[in-house]
Amino acid sequence: MKRTTFQPEAVKPQATVSYSVRTEPVKPQPIATQPVNAERVKPQATATHPVNGEPVKAPVPRTNRVSLELVKPGASRVFVAGSFNGWKPEQTPLFHRGNGHWVGDLAVGAGRYEYLFVVDGQWLPDPNAKESVQNPFGGKNSVLVVWE
Repeated sequence: MKRTTFQPEAVKPQATVSYSVRTEPVKPQPIATQPVNAERVKPQATATHPVNGEPVKAPVPRTNRVSLELVKPGASRVFVAGSFNGWKPEQTPLFHRGNGHWVGDLAVGAGRYEYLFVVDGQWLPDPNAKESVQNPFGGKNSVLVVWE
């Protein structure tokens, strides 16, 4: 085993950091296996750090808030349906803010989503969308791109 001493410049001169480097090849060791009762095995909730063995929490997917707005005077109910909610309009209603303005917030992760507004039962593309794609029903879906 080779010992090396390292002294960073940012550390006071009297402080040193030591570490060891293993230079000889490591032979793989066989793993002893025993029959395991499947009912007693519980999935591991957290992983462990490969160096210090401490528990490591899985990264939480980042959620972004996106606000959609539609101006549709005379509408009585407005929803948005898309790939972010399984195309189920009732899951994402928009709220009337007066003067025909309807707004709603989405909590979505980074990605590319297709969507349509549903105004009093009629499916309509977003007139403010920067991008749209052909859908299988002969119309256009609006496209929402969310970056991290």
